[in-house]
Amino acid sequence: MSMQNKPQMVEAVVFFNERGICKEMLFPEFEALLDGVVNMPEFADEQMRMAYVLINPRLLIRSVVFFYLDFDEKGAADSGWNLPLRHLADNAGRGPDMGAGPIRLACRSQCPVSWHQMHLWDPGLAPGKNDLVLLRDAVKRNNLGVLVDDDMASVMVPERLQMVAEDKWQAPDPAREAADRQSEQKEQEHRVKTAQLIKQQRLRISTLSKQYEEDMARLKLHAEERLRGSQSEIHSLHMALRQQEELNTSLKAQLDEQVENFQKTREEMSQQLRALERHSRTEADILRSQFEGELQAKVAAAVAELKEQVAIRDVELAYSAEQDTQQQQEVERLKRERDEFAAQGGEQILERLSRLGVVFVVYHPGAGHLTIPLQDIARYQDNPMSYAAAKCFVSEAQYRQWLGHYQQPTCEATLSSGERCAMPIDRVETPSRFVIGESNCCARHKAGTRLRTVS
Repeated sequence: MSMQNKPQMVEAVVFFNERGICKEMLFPEFEALLDGVVNMPEFADEQMRMAYVLINPRLLIRSVVFFYLDFDEKGAADSGWNLPLRHLADNAGRGPDMGAGPIRLACRSQCPVSWHQMHLWDPGLAPGKNDLVLLRDAVKRNNLGVLVDDDMASVMVPERLQMVAEDKWQAPDPAREAADRQSEQKEQEHRVKTAQLIKQQRLRISTLSKQYEEDMARLKLHAEERLRGSQSEIHSLHMALRQQEELNTSLKAQLDEQVENFQKTREEMSQQLRALERHSRTEADILRSQFEGELQAKVAAAVAELKEQVAIRDVELAYSAEQDTQQQQEVERLKRERDEFAAQGGEQILERLSRLGVVFVVYHPGAGHLTIPLQDIARYQDNPMSYAAAKCFVSEAQYRQWLGHYQQPTCEATLSSGERCAMPIDRVETPSRFVIGESNCCARHKAGTRLRTVS
């Protein structure tokens, strides 16, 4: 075998989808994909889970890096992608033994370079869906045509043999030596398996913890959004109820005033009637008749006046509602005109830039470099902080508070003198792990410490 054909370590890249491994390629092909020489329409407008694999001549894995790669609507790779895969693989921590000793493993929960952590993902380690096992089996199938070294068995060289001194020759005990070797071999195998199992379980625990934190952050954000919506609806109902109570109070006051006036009039008429009864029964009947007629007329007039006032208020309410509807329609029309004008100007330019291959990438602490799709440009322009907070699975308020802590990691507690504590504290790198009253305070001012001190 010539030196040029001697098997060497091979770099390869593997694509994952929901069913498992869907594509394999050598690293030069992957570089051509990054350079835009070739496209992959089958992965258009998707973020793919991928793995960089270093394979030795015996088709055994030595290093693995699990990373993300975005593709645009034409299937072209993200031109801003620049992960140093070989550097990450060479400096990664130890992983499980896949046949050639513990591999070097770089993933989201075990990343040697912290600022690249958000661009990595954790492999699944569940039985039956273990991504490392899928990688091992795919490499063994050798679909990439890796050059295999069949002459790996070391040849015994006579010059390297050593002879024991004659005074140490003795008849060995084969049974005892075999038992010792077997016992030592079993003990070594047990230690290796135990170490591998511990390493695999630690990696699995770290992966599940990260996934649990992301799920908790997403559920917390959803609960906060629902709570804000419920509070807004309750506030609106309280306002409507207060207005209705004020209207009822006003009408009740008017009615009480009218009843009081009727009562006074009745008393006056009764006095006049009693005075007339002393003079003549006939005059009393006439006055009684006049009194009842006038009373009924006044009651009817009062009822008609109240009905007229209620009708006027109904008309005013209907007119007010109509005005609100017209104003809302006018606002919607102005919004549509604004969107049409904006679409005729900025969006046409953005669409032309997008067709030319321009990718809109921004950086936000905690979220990293974000590739913004064309359809999200308007939402990002309206509120960049809200957009970045959604990518980190936290609310905008929590993201702003975390950003202040991230830029200046000092204690925000207020001393008795009125000044800020400002003692340096550990920076929380992830917004979803930031807890107000805990992460932004030193050990003396944390909420938990104060509660324990009070109790």
